[in-house]
Amino acid sequence: MYEKVSHIGVAVRDLEKAKEIFRALGLEVEGEEVVEEQKVKVAFIPVGETRIELLEATSPDSPVAKFIEKRGEGVHHLALGVDSVEAMLEKLKARGVRLVDEKPRKGAHNTLIAFLHPKSTGGLLLELCQEE
Repeated sequence: MYEKVSHIGVAVRDLEKAKEIFRALGLEVEGEEVVEEQKVKVAFIPVGETRIELLEATSPDSPVAKFIEKRGEGVHHLALGVDSVEAMLEKLKARGVRLVDEKPRKGAHNTLIAFLHPKSTGGLLLELCQEE
């Protein structure tokens, strides 16, 4: 079922400024990556087994840009690590959970991901994350 909290996604306007804040806290930035499909540039910051994922929009029509426009910067999603995103989507769909993604898609750091709709999760955007 669920293995761990994979990461906490944080929407930011300026990735460089956000990285400096976390560096000032004594945390190291693991690396950066652009995820074209989701129109974001991401940086991961490891904290134990969990990571903080900083998300900067690369396009004004990206979901992260729309999130920041509507709600401001801050926690965007919580990602739960799973063995199989596809199998978990099938289980959750059968239980009546509303899905954003019917099928897994590519995420940062060579992962497969899928999002669950916040209306089925008490207002929290949840991401299922499978490391390959």
